[in-house]
Amino acid sequence: MGKKFSKPELSRKINGDIPFDDKNSTSQDEKSLQRLDVATLEQYPRYSRSTIQKFIKDGRVTVNGDVQDKPNYLIDEDAQIELTAPEPIESQKPPVIYEDENVIVFNKPNGMLSIKKGDYSPESAIEDWGEIVHRLDRDTSGVIIVAKNFATKAKLQKQFQERKTHKTYYAIVEGIPKQPHAIINVPLARNLKKPTTFIPDAKGREAITEYRVIQQGQKRALVELKPKTGRTHQLRIHMAHIGTPILGDPVYNPNGTKADRMYLHAQSLEITIPGKEHGERKTFTAELPEDFENAIK
Repeated sequence: MGKKFSKPELSRKINGDIPFDDKNSTSQDEKSLQRLDVATLEQYPRYSRSTIQKFIKDGRVTVNGDVQDKPNYLIDEDAQIELTAPEPIESQKPPVIYEDENVIVFNKPNGMLSIKKGDYSPESAIEDWGEIVHRLDRDTSGVIIVAKNFATKAKLQKQFQERKTHKTYYAIVEGIPKQPHAIINVPLARNLKKPTTFIPDAKGREAITEYRVIQQGQKRALVELKPKTGRTHQLRIHMAHIGTPILGDPVYNPNGTKADRMYLHAQSLEITIPGKEHGERKTFTAELPEDFENAIK
């Protein structure tokens, strides 16, 4: 008796009744099919694929007049795609501290971005009014400078890179620093477990902060911070490292007192701006927000 096959379809293929599938061959219909996100990206190349996928999931893409909300939905090459992007929010210009033909200096409000996220963002950001030279975290308020042209941007950025600028910050910290005045010299490295954050690491990049206690209450203190280097999140990490994290810091003080903002403010910036033959040295300041006074009590 011949051997019986458990899979009738396989048996029929072996007997030659039906052909084996050719994995390298594709029908004309299959060749003409394309993922919706890929096809939309080809038609709207100014957006990234991740942004296109978000628009699709939000129901902003139609195929032949019907909304399709799955990026992997397959369409043929004759399909009509329409994308309706959300209207951007009208930019709200922050308070201007100084302006001339080359630069604008703002008092950035807490909560405003320095740089927009991704290729599409409806939020206002400091970069809406010029070329970004340096940045402040979203939750940090205070002095920030932007350039009106690329030549000025290059001159200002060089000063930051060569540490020829002087910045002063104020922060309210939880707890009272053991020393009223000290210099924190603790190298920092990227946190591989959370790549958007940083941690103290002896093998990291040099990071130096000078601090001074200006005022203290029972459980909090107002400190002046002068970064000697410009590492990302440097002030926030250094203050947390010595046991007095910044009030309201959602990343480096997650278990601290809940607050309506992160209490870090860029109070002044000393920098040379284009002007006279060798430039003009200026110091720009932004007054301490009123909510700092209330938080220290």
